[in-house]
Amino acid sequence: MTTRLDALKRCSLVVADTGDLDAIQRYRPHDATTNPSLILKAFDLPGYQALIEEELAAVKAETRDRQVQAEHAVDRLAVAMGSEIAKAVPGRVSTEVAARLSFDTQASIRKAHELIESYEQRGVGRDRVLIKLASTWEGIRAAEVLEREGIQCNLTLLFSDAQAQACFDAGVFLVSPFVGRVTDWYKQATGRDYAPDEDPGVRFVRGVCARVGRGGYATVVMGASFRTLGQVLALAGCPRLTISPALLEELSAEEGEVAPGVEIPAVGECPAPLDEPTFRWGHNQDAMANDKLAEGIRRFYEDQRTLEARLAERLG
Repeated sequence: MTTRLDALKRCSLVVADTGDLDAIQRYRPHDATTNPSLILKAFDLPGYQALIEEELAAVKAETRDRQVQAEHAVDRLAVAMGSEIAKAVPGRVSTEVAARLSFDTQASIRKAHELIESYEQRGVGRDRVLIKLASTWEGIRAAEVLEREGIQCNLTLLFSDAQAQACFDAGVFLVSPFVGRVTDWYKQATGRDYAPDEDPGVRFVRGVCARVGRGGYATVVMGASFRTLGQVLALAGCPRLTISPALLEELSAEEGEVAPGVEIPAVGECPAPLDEPTFRWGHNQDAMANDKLAEGIRRFYEDQRTLEARLAERLG
């Protein structure tokens, strides 16, 4: 019998939402995504300890400024881990620009250039990397510039139709609309549980896929932030799905077929591009999206700071 994981791979391109090399090698995804939270989780894994020590030694040789050391160490570690992950997947690895830059277009562009240069120094070409940026107006503008330079991007923390449309307008390579965090907000607001087909997060991602199809946009949609197996299976047919090791294990342990839950409609009318006031107003009108974007940026920033503190301890 076919496992649910193998069946899902026939409907969607599966991406591992982890920095754990063992998990990536076990489930054989096409791509892998990382962020400060996932790097923090991978920080204590035995397989990364020699790499961490090597990167910290290189940071110490670059500068004696402790704060600069910690910040540089996070970037070096992200790229070093990403380079190892790139050896284990046939596709791309996503590496995130620091959350503190989410509202600074020029600083985000400079950081993306630094990350790509670091990857290229390690022999990993830009065609194997996606630069991950928060879906703020400033992050989307940074992605627009980077895409024109041949640096493809993954726009994350996407919760509203306005964010999605602005990303399509900017020609970004990939967007990551969140499922679980959307549903978390509605469950807290309403006090109810949702079946997969009426799940707010599932319906949101299906809507983003429909918007891509009707507009004829080239942007890839990748469902992210799953809480349950039901959410994953309900979005079979979404071009890409980034899934945690725990849910990948559930999928690999179950046998059965997977029916597509997402249909991409034929090209219809392409709406006019959003200007900044229209984007900000549209996003502002979605209370869930406002809450979750701000919360997501804060969480990534907190994990970045925690990671910097852990690295500072190791730097001595």
